[in-house]
Amino acid sequence: MASVTRSTDFDAEILDRFLERHVAGARGDLRIARVPGGQSNPTYFIDKGDLRLVLRKQPAGEILPSAHAVDREFRVMRALAATDAPVPRVILFHAERDVVGTPFYLMERLEGRVFHDSALPGLEPAGRRAAFHSMAETLARLHAVDPAAVGLADFGRPGNYFARQIARWSRQWELSKARELPDVERLIDWLGANIPADDTSTIVHGDFRFGNLMLHPGEPRVIAILDWELSTLGHPLADLAHSCIGWRSKPADYGGVLGLDLDSLGIPLENEYIETYMRHARHGARLLPFHLAFALFRFAVIFEGIAARARQGNASGDNAGEVGRLSEVFARRAIDVIEGRPHS
Repeated sequence: MASVTRSTDFDAEILDRFLERHVAGARGDLRIARVPGGQSNPTYFIDKGDLRLVLRKQPAGEILPSAHAVDREFRVMRALAATDAPVPRVILFHAERDVVGTPFYLMERLEGRVFHDSALPGLEPAGRRAAFHSMAETLARLHAVDPAAVGLADFGRPGNYFARQIARWSRQWELSKARELPDVERLIDWLGANIPADDTSTIVHGDFRFGNLMLHPGEPRVIAILDWELSTLGHPLADLAHSCIGWRSKPADYGGVLGLDLDSLGIPLENEYIETYMRHARHGARLLPFHLAFALFRFAVIFEGIAARARQGNASGDNAGEVGRLSEVFARRAIDVIEGRPHS
């Protein structure tokens, strides 16, 4: 017997039979609940008897090239299982479309807290500061993992990371855009002309922020890094810069902290967070305005892609159309960085 909370785009009975054949201990009634929020791969809580699982799948319909790579998510989490980088335990990957209509994977369901608001509502000031420091330390631990040692030497192309990323996100912009944004065009030109010579390479998450981290149920520390769709081999400062976006966006702009009283909230300044990461990092590279501008540019393109999926009717978030306006917001923030304007 299967019960479903919120609608799904697949047949629960087919999934039920698949679980009983392929997952050890999968017995009893099936309960499915769509995880609300998010703009990427549709995610479901799957309870099967006493088993508590999470299913992530590609969205239905047409998707952009190389997007929604659930196979890569599965591979990197499986590889990191024995490292200091905290990830959920993955169970299986299914590449065919015969069960839920798209490729998908299953992983264990952890108990913890995920904050989509960088102000971390509900925590005490000391807890907020500790959580930000844990975030920085967790990112440094990820970047310390040797890709070859965990079977990920071929997880991305070697060298020229930022050149390839600028080309990739420029193509995504052309595929997604619904109007012309001069700020984006200017960023494409500026970034291409200002790539740093340093070519450090590590495993990178690609979307490292509180919304993709799980904190312990009762302690302000990270217990899992989630949503590995954009992971690859690349420059670690791309991740660090991306995780700084919260300081450069307002609460209405995807849960940032710009304009809040950080001291009273216990939230460290951006520089303190960066210094915490640098104390634990092993690569020695230094964060530059280029890295921050690139992170904001890429975020702008991602939000334009969300708007594109909303127009096609297959975005996973309920507010995808409204979120599309953020492409303009983050492109403007990137221009502020390259012009040296303070984020205040």
